[in-house]
Amino acid sequence: MPPYVSPPEEIDDIPVKAIPKYIPLKDHDTPVKVLFTGYLCTVAVGYLFAIIQILFTHGMADGKFGLSVDDIVYSYYGNRSGTVLETKLNGSMKDNATEQERFDIIQWVRDGADKDDYIDNGIQKVVENKCVMCHNKDAGGLPDLSKFDTVKALSAQDTGATFASLTRISHIHLFGISFIFMFVGIIFSFAETTKTRLKCIAIGMPYVFLIADILSWWLTKIHPMFAMLVILAGMGMGASFVYMWVVSLLEMWLYKPVFVSGLGIHYLQWRDNVKSEIIGKIADYLFKLVRKIHPIYIAKKSWEIALPLLKKLWDFLLSKIKK
Repeated sequence: MPPYVSPPEEIDDIPVKAIPKYIPLKDHDTPVKVLFTGYLCTVAVGYLFAIIQILFTHGMADGKFGLSVDDIVYSYYGNRSGTVLETKLNGSMKDNATEQERFDIIQWVRDGADKDDYIDNGIQKVVENKCVMCHNKDAGGLPDLSKFDTVKALSAQDTGATFASLTRISHIHLFGISFIFMFVGIIFSFAETTKTRLKCIAIGMPYVFLIADILSWWLTKIHPMFAMLVILAGMGMGASFVYMWVVSLLEMWLYKPVFVSGLGIHYLQWRDNVKSEIIGKIADYLFKLVRKIHPIYIAKKSWEIALPLLKKLWDFLLSKIKK
């Protein structure tokens, strides 16, 4: 067995500790940067459309545009003071029928949802003209309103999302969103301007909040007090996504060697060779000023400020739940 030889302190005059463990984002080949940038931009557009879709579905559950706690409660726990048809006609489906048509359908529901009245009072014609174009047998997860039995079932008390639909949506979100954050996290892991501890938090947070988000749907289905958790979990995922997205793009295309790990290695090397004390002090002042207005520095500080605020929100929510 050969004797143990300690690792050299220098390799070809380069200190061992200076050899990077990975290729930084700024040092990747341009085609790889284009690949990463294309993925990040496409995912960001998809994220934007997902938010818009939420605003036009869950965000209209109470009949008002914009996501609120009531929207979350109506979507998962239900509006148990009325029926499913009433909640939908006064919420997300409000713009798909006239005020008179909505009134006639709601009145028919409150009168007992009789099959003869369904035909005689013109309710069937309204449903066929305004609803069946989307709610038909080919609509996938949407109820088929071309059948009276389906319409009749929706005249029952609104208990929110069914356990079957929650199961279907939960596994789709867990698989799909976890893949998105895996690739975003891989790209972000090559960042240099973020400390390892903060990097681990930013990469791990989306998965924690994703599980919390899915779990909060089921908890809200049981009790409306958990509706706020849905909003907080979504905010947590969004904050971590924005941070990783911004830092990754800035380091790929706007990064300067002077900002490596916040130490300014190249600057310090130049500074050591400066003979004039006055020029050195002026250079030090300018270097500190530029660092503080650099986009990566701003993004990093914003995250450090946002993190304790998110923790306070989480502690506040837990205290409310315990009560």
